Amino acid sequence: MSRYLLVRLGQSAITLVLASMVIFLGVRMLPGDPALAMAGEEATPERLAMIRADLGLDQPVWVQYGRFVAEVASGDLGESTRTGASVASMIGATLPVTLWLSLYAIVVAVVTGVALGLLAERYRGRWPEWVANAAALTSLSVPNFWLGMLAILYLCIGLGLFPASGYVPLTDDPVGWVVHLTLPALILGTGLAAVIMRQTRASMIEAMRTDYVRTARAKGLGRTRVLLRYGLRNSLIVVVTIAGLQLGGLISGAVVTEQIFALPGFGKLTLDAVFQRDYPVIQAVVVLTTVGYVLVNLAVDVLYSVIDPRIRVGGRS
Repeated sequence: MSRYLLVRLGQSAITLVLASMVIFLGVRMLPGDPALAMAGEEATPERLAMIRADLGLDQPVWVQYGRFVAEVASGDLGESTRTGASVASMIGATLPVTLWLSLYAIVVAVVTGVALGLLAERYRGRWPEWVANAAALTSLSVPNFWLGMLAILYLCIGLGLFPASGYVPLTDDPVGWVVHLTLPALILGTGLAAVIMRQTRASMIEAMRTDYVRTARAKGLGRTRVLLRYGLRNSLIVVVTIAGLQLGGLISGAVVTEQIFALPGFGKLTLDAVFQRDYPVIQAVVVLTTVGYVLVNLAVDVLYSVIDPRIRVGGRS
């Protein structure tokens, strides 16, 4: 296990180095001049040159990259070129909103998807399976932004069940936090719940056809007990994989959801930074997202061996 962890940590480090190069070059390839965005269209060439010198944009690219890596490694994310505020403080103020929203959406998606997948397999060929399949197909077909607008129109404005916008920190008001995040989390987790439902159902159907399940049934175990004990356990590998890989997707997908529900999260910060050519903020946001992806994938790989003892790590069979 320790050898496996060392190998995976090495692979993760290489991935982060390559990702840092892509991030740095990708940001530099964005159209527009950050110095011109800061100084305005009427700025003189001397003023633009001074701003580029202050930001280090007049230095060779490899020098800028080396300084970028050194600052990130030391935990210094720099300052916003637009506001002058610390990037770390800006992220610290907005990241918790997006993380809470994404985690809430994953919980909603996993609980709903596994329950519907289990229901569809237990009542295969009957009306509960048809309802579950129809719900999954509808969730995959409807865009989140349109579903969000419908939810605001009917559930918030029409029935008054949820607030249409705003955010309350968990430490200030736990009840208000739940009330404000529930509807955005439901909207954000809808598509993922549909994917988990279909994968859970397919995985359980395959597991129920195996020899050990037939042996268990031959010993007199009921179908529901076999389904929960063997079918569901095998399907959890698929659920963990999907949930882990989709965490980054939910964070990026939260950009749209945060705009619809006016949540002051990571998404709004990212969009503002892109439109304003705020290089330090864009780089910090993408770096943090990449690190999150790598850590989640590492955790998923480790969880495999915990969920299914048949899986051997370290390349051993």
